[in-house]
This record gives sequence, structure tokens and C-alpha cells, in this order.
Amino acid sequence: MQNFIDKNREDNGHRGNITFMHADVTLLEFPNNSYDFIFSNWLFMYLTDVELVALTQKMLGWLKPGGFLFFRESCFFQSGDCERTFNPTVYRTPAQYNHLLTSVTSQAGDNGLEIVMSKSVQTYIKIKKNQNQVCWLMEKVARAPDGHQGYVTFQQFLDNQQYSRRGILRYEKIFGEGFVSTGGLETTKEFISMLNLHPGQRVIDVGCGIGGGDFYMAKTFGVEVLGMDLSSNMVEIAMERAIDEKLPLVQFEIGDATRRTFPDGTFDVVYSRDTILHINDKGALFRRFFSWLKPGGKLLITDYCCGEQPWSPVFEEYVKQRGYILYTPEEYGKFLEKVGFVNVRAQDRTEQFVQVLNKELARTQAIKQEFIQNFSEEDYKYIIDGWKEKLHRCSLGDQRWGLFYAEKPLEIIA
Repeated sequence: MQNFIDKNREDNGHRGNITFMHADVTLLEFPNNSYDFIFSNWLFMYLTDVELVALTQKMLGWLKPGGFLFFRESCFFQSGDCERTFNPTVYRTPAQYNHLLTSVTSQAGDNGLEIVMSKSVQTYIKIKKNQNQVCWLMEKVARAPDGHQGYVTFQQFLDNQQYSRRGILRYEKIFGEGFVSTGGLETTKEFISMLNLHPGQRVIDVGCGIGGGDFYMAKTFGVEVLGMDLSSNMVEIAMERAIDEKLPLVQFEIGDATRRTFPDGTFDVVYSRDTILHINDKGALFRRFFSWLKPGGKLLITDYCCGEQPWSPVFEEYVKQRGYILYTPEEYGKFLEKVGFVNVRAQDRTEQFVQVLNKELARTQAIKQEFIQNFSEEDYKYIIDGWKEKLHRCSLGDQRWGLFYAEKPLEIIA
């Protein structure tokens, strides 16, 4: 038996009705499309997977289109140190919650829950040094009939394809500890030096991966960093590393940058490495970045780009298989200028990309036996072939790599 609390805003938007009841939530029934918001606190961890999926199906129905579900749970393992003779709690990982709840669709299959944000509760971290209390905000949204290459959500596509846990650790072996983007620490140091960071600044890293760049910024410059990634596998590894790093300046969240909101002027820097290639409406995303930045704030992005069309068939197939949305470096820069950024620098860094790829390829070949012992012969072949294919696509002029720097004006002219 659990307490169920629901707050439903009235049509006038000025006050709300709050209803309290004592009930078994697995037996509750409400009319479809009844509520704007459902709040749950320490409930799901007392349900089996079957019960949780069944309840989520009901809640999805209760929510209006565009409605939100917020919940908080204890994750990973027991937080307290008291021995218990009976403990009904299911200590799931954040990734397990993500996959269970986003797998649920409405009876017609046309709606589902997608992640807006998921992160550790900051109060528990600051007061109790407990990073295992995790909260979620999920939104009821329309689902595309064909999903994402057979997966219900884009987040599930990422976690099960390119960014499976094994795949992430395999990439890290090549890029260096803590990194899953081109050049690892070497390029991170180079590009971050362009930002003139100093203590007290706030940075958001969109597509943070497993956090290597965020730990570097916090340790080296004393800045506060929020790392955001849509892949729950990435963030789960980053959270594990954060416990070892003991860096309160760095926090991580699973978040969809296309849905996430922050008050205007929240950050001094927006930083992103090889991530926005996944985003369809780049202009809309850059408008979000613009609003998140303080006046005079800086943006730095590296991303996969493309050459002028027509592309070779091999590149066409590669882009389709990965689900990338690519533009030339020049087009990318124009997106930023159109949003209102100034001092925009759009640089084609493909030559540097090729140099880094060759270094990484040689390094991987030099540790072949170690790599195979840690992973497998098949994994080794995947990396070697993948890097050679990148080099080939670059030689054709199809695959490009861009570096983008921009600033928000100190004054916005209406």
C-alpha cells in the first residue's frame, strides 16, 4: 500500500486541486487523458519489473498528451547502513529504469514516455554524500510508427547499438581513459584552452560521454560542470567514475538537449564534442544554447560534418545506417550566425581528424593482444576496420570534421 498524490491544474491555470488517497497503486484506475502531471516518490523500487511495466502503461494512459511523469528512486544498492532482515526493495540501475519505462507504449502504440532529464538528487550528494538517489522527468509524446531502426526511442537505439556498455568501453580503450570522442585528452586540452575558463564559471557539456572532459575542466580550472548525455549507458559509467573522482563540481544527468530547459543565462559555456550529428533540427538546438548562455558566454563544438553533395554510395549508406544528420562546416557556421551568435569561427579540421585517426589506429595495432584479451578478436577487427573506413571516407572528401567557436553578444539588440 502506498500514498498516491496527484496535482492537476485547473483550466484557469491559477490554482490546482490536490487529492490524497491511500491505495494499492497497482489497482488504481483513472480515466485516460486526465492529468497533466504525475508525481511518484520511492514507489517504483518496491515493484517487480512486471508490476512496474503494468503501472507505467496505466500512467501513460492517465497523462494528457505532453503531460509529465516525475519520480525519484534509490538506485544501485541500499543507501543506509542498517542491516535488514526483510528488504523488499529492487535496487535497479538508472539504465534499467530508463529501458523499462521507455519501452512502454499506449494501447494504440502511438504514444510513449521519453526522457527529458534524469540525474542524482543534489541535496543527497551535498548533505549525505549519496549519489544513488536519482530522479527522472519523462514526457508523454507521440511515437513515430517505425521508431528508430526498430527501437522504440532514440535513447534505446543509442544504448543498444553504438553506445552499448561494451561498445563504450571499447571506444575508451582507443580514445584514452575517460574519453569517447576524437583525440581524447589531447584535443580536449587544445580546444578548452580557447575558452579561457576560470573558477566559478558554469559549463554545460552536451553529449558528455563518460565524463573525461568534465573532470579535466573541473580539476584544471575550478569550473562547475553539468555533463548531459542521452545515452543512459554513458551517464551510468560517468556517475560510477564520479564516485571515484570525488569532484562535487561535476554532476551528470541523462537528458535530451532538444527538450531540456534552463533559465536564460544559466551557463558561461556550452561545450559539445561529436554529438550534435545526431540532432535533426540543429537551428532549434542552437537557439536553446543561445538562451542558456549568459551575455558574453561562449560556445565550443566539434562535430562530424560532410562534403558537398552528391556523396559517394559508401558515405550515403554510412550516414543512413548511423542515423546522422550532417552539414558542411560552412553550413554549420551559418546556423550559428542565424541564431544570433557573433565572432563565429567555423573551421574545417578534417586534416587534424585524419592525423588523429592515424595515431589512434597505430596505437590500437600496437596493443592488439591486450585489446583482444580485454574484449575480443571481433571487437579488435571492428575498431581497425572502422578507423580505416573513416580514413577512406575522408579521402573521398565526403566525411569532414568541424570545429565551431561562437559567442553570445554582451547586449542583444531588439
